[in-house]
Amino acid sequence: MNSSPGALPHHPVVDAEAAVSLTRDLVRLRTVSDTGGDVEGPAVARLTALFTEFGWEFEVTEVAPGRPNLVAVVEGGGGDGPTLMFEGHTDVVTEGRTDDWSVDPYGGEIRDGKLWGRGSADMKSGLAAMIHGVRALQLAGPFPGRVVLGVLCDEEGMMLGAKAFAASPLAAEVDGVIVCEPEGYEVCTSARGGIRLRLALTGVMAHGAMPQEAKSPLVAGARIVEALAGVQEWAVEHYGTHPHAGAVTVTPTVLHAGDPGQLNVIPAHGMVGVDVRTVPGTDHAELIGRVRQAADEAAATVGVTVELAVVDDRPAIEIGQDHPVVAAVVAGHVAEHAVPPALGAVPGTTDGTILTRDAGLPTVVYGPGGKWIAHQKDEYVEVKEIGEYARVYAAAARHFLTGGGR
Repeated sequence: MNSSPGALPHHPVVDAEAAVSLTRDLVRLRTVSDTGGDVEGPAVARLTALFTEFGWEFEVTEVAPGRPNLVAVVEGGGGDGPTLMFEGHTDVVTEGRTDDWSVDPYGGEIRDGKLWGRGSADMKSGLAAMIHGVRALQLAGPFPGRVVLGVLCDEEGMMLGAKAFAASPLAAEVDGVIVCEPEGYEVCTSARGGIRLRLALTGVMAHGAMPQEAKSPLVAGARIVEALAGVQEWAVEHYGTHPHAGAVTVTPTVLHAGDPGQLNVIPAHGMVGVDVRTVPGTDHAELIGRVRQAADEAAATVGVTVELAVVDDRPAIEIGQDHPVVAAVVAGHVAEHAVPPALGAVPGTTDGTILTRDAGLPTVVYGPGGKWIAHQKDEYVEVKEIGEYARVYAAAARHFLTGGGR
């Protein structure tokens, strides 16, 4: 096996213009995760045509109806070596009301040095950059090992694509994963965990003029929301503040009860939705227990019962700064920018969370686009970043594969 990045015959040269063009093509495809039907199919069709042009071996697997994973394997041709994976997703969140946008959310417009549209940052530019970064590496000549490109479905939903890949035989052969989500030049070595909870409230229905006959889930819900603030305070004190990921948050996101057409009726049933974000070291079972206790006690003050359901539970993850895949991304960033990158944390979860949880894969997150721009109106990515990140990915792959990444 080669022992240094300099052992490759040529320096990878990225076609940044092609990467930008591919990003625009992908943004113009409305692959919204909650629409049902063939969500990622149009994007996968565009990419399989490109992979065929490149001569890459790939497989398309339908994880759920209309939800395909696309996985390509690019052999280096330079002898034995590690397997590096680049990962991204093709689905996006809804654009919301188009009237709130100042641009066409699916126009792929380039203006003021920015490429605008839903998914431009999260994360179709990351997909384009990783694809053209790997293509540049391949054209530079043989390299040891191989690269896996995982273009996965349903990241914005239940991460079915990542769960399916993690269960595949190929996952067991991967030595490191670079997740190409937008992080604003930060190399994210940790990611916050996520717990989604649904609190179903059951009380007693009554006439609005006779509140004494009711057990109101509305009042119970309000008291639960107040009680959850106390749970968050406890969690912050109990688990502390992580240097990159910050502190635990316990956030009510849904409070629902009653019928707007029946304003004179106190309903019997209601629901509180809760989004919990955790940091490395958080005991999820313990924290869920605290939420359950606080909700039960708050609802009991008005005679309402609570049934807690865990909709999803994703752990906080962390990788050592000295891991070869982290070192490779840092080296790639330095090669492009001549200064070390900042280290940070993903504020939410990514497919990398599932790949680490379910398959034990070491993951680091680093990709084009602002850290906080995802899911907002007027989403954009700086055009120059697409080529920059593609070059970083090529350099990072070169470093990892020739340095023995295991």
